[in-house]
Amino acid sequence: MKLARRALFRLGALGGALGLAAGFWPMARARRAPEPRLSAELDCDPTSASANYAARYRPPEYLAAGSRDALHTPPAAGSAAPGSVQDVRLTIIETTLEVANRSNLAVYTFDGVVPGPILRAPVGSRLRITLDNRSNLPHSLHFHGAHDVSQDGLARVAPAGTQVYDLEAGPVGLHPYHCHVPPYSWHMAKGMYGAFIVDPIEARPAAHEFVLCLSGFDTDGDGHNDIYAFNGVAGYYERFPIKVPAGELVRIYLLNMIEHEPLATFHLHAQTFDLYRSGTGLAPSEHTDVVSLGQAERAMIEFRLPRRGRYMFHPHQSHMAERGAMGYVVAI
Repeated sequence: MKLARRALFRLGALGGALGLAAGFWPMARARRAPEPRLSAELDCDPTSASANYAARYRPPEYLAAGSRDALHTPPAAGSAAPGSVQDVRLTIIETTLEVANRSNLAVYTFDGVVPGPILRAPVGSRLRITLDNRSNLPHSLHFHGAHDVSQDGLARVAPAGTQVYDLEAGPVGLHPYHCHVPPYSWHMAKGMYGAFIVDPIEARPAAHEFVLCLSGFDTDGDGHNDIYAFNGVAGYYERFPIKVPAGELVRIYLLNMIEHEPLATFHLHAQTFDLYRSGTGLAPSEHTDVVSLGQAERAMIEFRLPRRGRYMFHPHQSHMAERGAMGYVVAI
């Protein structure tokens, strides 16, 4: 019996040693993990003291500060009177967009830009929109929001064709517009979308206003996004931050127009914001520092930056941030 017990103790000791060795083995392997890849292969530059992108996710070198301000600056609130009629003309153009440094993508656009022009109107006013299709494919113009179903933009506009849409602006909030010709994912991924702001009759408080439209670009045609950007060009707001006076109210209209991926978020560093889902309410629904947005979902956020400095913003899907969709709001 004593021998049996001793044998058991020996077996137990042996098993414990083997278990201990097994536990140390992955740790030992981890210690021998290979060095990080060269910076040319990484999404971000690991040698930089800041969050600089690797070269392939930076904006084209020729872009200058302010060169794309029209894509984030909405028309001033009150630029159209309540009950008025705005005549708008949008032209569909096929062109090439350099979505990141030396990464060119054939796109279909409204007025030659991605995202398309920012439209704005007070609730209840009318927009008479003439769509000219100057591309080689049929397209259409579909607005989110509420409108007469006969103006829903499902009918195709043939190449060289023209279509007039007559819409009453509503409800109050932020609404995307986009092409609605199948295959939908292909047209959306090619840049055919924009923002439409509908203002309440009683104006919101004065603020520094910006529109940020989150985009994804499939540069190799495999159905997966390779590059991400706010307002069409990767890394633009990292190189050319949005500048606002410290302490003053900032209002940002956010749209997620990424195709192929069901969800994206927006996160602001070092400050929280009032969240207005779709911008349809006059009072915030939440106070937070991150908002989740499904495809074509949008939000309006308001905040003040209390002290001078660089406040980073990005999706919390890290691959999106590391591949172009990261920037700064700088309080001056």
